[in-house]
Amino acid sequence: MQVTETLSQGLKRSYRVVLPAGDLASRLDSQLADMKDKVRINGFRPGKVPMAHLKRMYGRSVMGEVMQNAVNEANRKIVEDNGLRLALEPKIDFPEDKDEIEKALEAKGDLAFTVNLETLPKFEIGSFGDVEVTRPTTPITDQDIDDAVQRLADRNRTFTAKDGAAEKGDQLKVDFVGKINGEEFDGGAGTDIDVIIGSDSFIPGFEEQLLGMKAGEQRTIHVTFPSNYAAPNLAGQNAEFAVTAKEVAAPGAVTIDDEFAKGFGLEGLEKLKEAIRSNLQNDYDRAARDKVKRSLFDALDKKYSFELPEGLVEQEFNSVWPKALGEQQASGRSFEQDGTSEEAAKADYRRIAERRVRLGLVLAEVGEHAKVQVTDDELTKALVERVRQYPGQEQAVWDYFRKNQEALAQVRAPLYEEKVVDHILAEAKVKEVTVSKDELFKVEEEKA
Repeated sequence: MQVTETLSQGLKRSYRVVLPAGDLASRLDSQLADMKDKVRINGFRPGKVPMAHLKRMYGRSVMGEVMQNAVNEANRKIVEDNGLRLALEPKIDFPEDKDEIEKALEAKGDLAFTVNLETLPKFEIGSFGDVEVTRPTTPITDQDIDDAVQRLADRNRTFTAKDGAAEKGDQLKVDFVGKINGEEFDGGAGTDIDVIIGSDSFIPGFEEQLLGMKAGEQRTIHVTFPSNYAAPNLAGQNAEFAVTAKEVAAPGAVTIDDEFAKGFGLEGLEKLKEAIRSNLQNDYDRAARDKVKRSLFDALDKKYSFELPEGLVEQEFNSVWPKALGEQQASGRSFEQDGTSEEAAKADYRRIAERRVRLGLVLAEVGEHAKVQVTDDELTKALVERVRQYPGQEQAVWDYFRKNQEALAQVRAPLYEEKVVDHILAEAKVKEVTVSKDELFKVEEEKA
């Protein structure tokens, strides 16, 4: 096998590989000889099938295996001899001339092909003492606890039908049909929907316009969906709802005391508050973790600059762009209406893809240098948490992950990333900054 480098440009490499016809014939004969004692062919005793007959029957299929093995051998040889670290699987280009392939299949001509590959960039990790990040902290106040207890009480409040107009705090049972530009939209209709006026559970402005309604009354209300609404096709849209009130109910009294807490399986009100504080702290900690990671990733993105494998960037772009395009189309808005163009949006998402690839390579390199490992116990614990998300299907889901290495890798990857992040933060300069609850939970768009 002859291997000749034909391209070395940046991270790209190309190699021409030639396996002479004589070598092909020798490999073919060797594999056929291995088959001779195993195959059973009518008219021949075991092990007595003539090689010529075997070649006529199985020659082409076996030669296909020979050629595939040659490709795999060439790939290994190229990587090992040149000490390469591949970004993606090699791309193999065979001759376009079918006659050349046919001759190779018959061992009457050389097998020649080109191996194209991209390598991972080499860069120095260095230390992280110069990396500065901010970690937001938000204290949980007694008022936060009291508000949470009150929300819990409100959710468990009973309502009694009453005569008269709906007031703040009342529950209104309604039917409604929503329209945008005169056309009904998916998810815009509801029947026997309970709305607690003042709960802020619906679109801003919806509940306020129900004040004063009586059972049997019909009313048309106008609202605007928030610009960050979960359904992109509705975000920022003006809508009108034809609402029919079917029943008005007044809230019953709820006494927040030890007996109230016992309804949740706790000893008393103080234990309930402790549980709420713990849950809130977990929520705050998760939000703070997300923020400090974003701050760290921004700092790392500025710290490192190196050539990126085009194949990895293209792969990542092809993952994020279709989603962005789908959201754009679902919103019913054009790029121009959003103050951009498709070309500019593509450029932004390509920069996002580049950032993700760059950060991924940095984290992988840091993890390798620091010998970061995800233990079997850590992986099992994470897998148990994942399985719990599928009640009734636990065993099937468990078996799926255990038998599917690619799926299991998706469970391991975030664990690995978190450990690498912790390793970097241990060296970085972390400044704690007190922020409001709203700022802590504010959703930030990914930087392009």
